[in-house]
Amino acid sequence: MYAIVDIETTGSYAAANGITEISIHVFDGTTVVEKFESLVNPGQPIPYYIQAMTGITDKMVANAPRFEEVAEKIYSILHDKIFIAHNVNFDYSFIKAHLKESGFDLNSKKLCTVRLSRKIFPGFPSYSLGKLCQSLGITIYDRHRAGGDTAATVQVFQLLLQNDREQHIQKSLQRNSKESVLPPNVPKEHFDKLPYTPGVYFFHNEKGKIVYVGKANNIRYRVNSHFSNNSQSRQKQNFMQHVHAISYQTCGTELMACIMESAEIKKRWPAFNSSQKRWEDIYGIYMYEDQKGYLRLAIDKNRKRLNPVYTFHYLVDGHAIVRKLITDHQLCPKLCFIQKDTGKCEGISEGHCKGACEQKESPRQYNKRVEKAAASLRRQPSFAIVDKGVNGDDQSCVLVLEGVFYGMGYLPSDIQITDPAMLKDHLTVYRENSFIRNLVHGYAARFPEKVVQFEEGKLND
Repeated sequence: MYAIVDIETTGSYAAANGITEISIHVFDGTTVVEKFESLVNPGQPIPYYIQAMTGITDKMVANAPRFEEVAEKIYSILHDKIFIAHNVNFDYSFIKAHLKESGFDLNSKKLCTVRLSRKIFPGFPSYSLGKLCQSLGITIYDRHRAGGDTAATVQVFQLLLQNDREQHIQKSLQRNSKESVLPPNVPKEHFDKLPYTPGVYFFHNEKGKIVYVGKANNIRYRVNSHFSNNSQSRQKQNFMQHVHAISYQTCGTELMACIMESAEIKKRWPAFNSSQKRWEDIYGIYMYEDQKGYLRLAIDKNRKRLNPVYTFHYLVDGHAIVRKLITDHQLCPKLCFIQKDTGKCEGISEGHCKGACEQKESPRQYNKRVEKAAASLRRQPSFAIVDKGVNGDDQSCVLVLEGVFYGMGYLPSDIQITDPAMLKDHLTVYRENSFIRNLVHGYAARFPEKVVQFEEGKLND
């Protein structure tokens, strides 16, 4: 027996939303033998746009039963049936969650009429319920109401049964089938191609645009976890409703996967990523000569065609660095813009400044110390992190030049790495961000045995 279901809700995910209407048609493969339909009081206001779409208002559900009042009846109908819906995981997630709150544990086999329609009726322009019914010649009465949509889904499923020459329905019900857990619009072949290796995976929307980027030590397992759990979250329902394709890029190590994930998020700004998705105001310490001939250090935002002495991501870090330079190299806090008032120079009273701000020290003498301070910032370590590759005949390489992440790639396994210049033709250059910088430096500190240090960190042209 099949239980064909449709619900109307107050929102897109079960964790924070309620059911406003439910319809269940028990179908034996030929006829509907039982029906259950009811408005449901969701216990929360129905958003106006949903009222406009469904026609179900707060007033209509005010005296309707709450879900817990009809939960036992719903469970008794569903628990021994195959649960069918158009985009089954949406309806099933809501009903399972609400039944659980009422003390019932629903664990049904599921069939999705979207996924089945894509297999049995390939080539249609759209598989939304309205467009699909139009293609199949089915008239929907009372669209966006549970009863009308369920009746239409019954007709869709009946046609699927009649035209299933390759036994897709039976195959979908097998224990090892992923058909019931994958998003309705993602071909199972996309999942079947996923490797059991580290890398980055991409979820695409209907137009092919990347809407989510994730990294994994095992791509197949990680992607599967997004869909096979019983999460009621907004993120899972976004994936279920909006993901139409899955692609991936393998990596030699999880470190490389983390780097690529961060770079792709910053580059593509995917709609469903939240972590690492913020604009970074990247600052620099700049050195210039003023009208009196004194070299000055100033903090400013990074700008095109200007080369900072040092870059950083937070102003507080920049101020701390400049204050340390003032102390270590006896610089003037006024000429470094740390002291901005017109009072007496604090550096003179504290013994750091030798009077450059009052022209008591010559520019030549003062500038020597400024240049030495700037040189100390440039002397950051250059190194490569060398690890396993992707095919057994190569090795992965992550390159850092003078403290800045440069790029990564793969080298032949028999190459002995002696200087960074030899790596240029093998590496892909990536734009650094604070997450990647901290990640790479932290990894190098934890795994020194994988690090090759360089005396000089510049790539030759």
